[in-house]
Amino acid sequence: QVQLVESGGGLVQPGGSLSLSCAASGIIFSINSMGWYRQAPGKQRELVATITRGGFTNYADSVKGRFTISRDNAKNTVYLQLNSLKPEDTAVYYCNSKTPGSSWPGTSWGKGTQVTVSS
Repeated sequence: QVQLVESGGGLVQPGGSLSLSCAASGIIFSINSMGWYRQAPGKQRELVATITRGGFTNYADSVKGRFTISRDNAKNTVYLQLNSLKPEDTAVYYCNSKTPGSSWPGTSWGKGTQVTVSS
């Protein structure tokens, strides 16, 4: 059974930081690409960052230079470091897993973790 469990969300002030984690089970983690998506109220879900099994990363322009995605295959965990947070970063952040050769998004989703950036 596939499970992706996010953690680390919370309330932070503008300019602050958060570290998100996604623990995976039920998948062959080491061969999958992993990604983070987010969805703000009234908005479509959007891709934030991805990382391949080889460690290559891509970021949405809106977060480039502020967020960092990484993975630890030994721990079956993908991370997202969020720095210099802005109110427009407020959203539910979802972990996503994609098998080799398939298109984004992958078929496996976590339930999400809330990130709120506000004074």
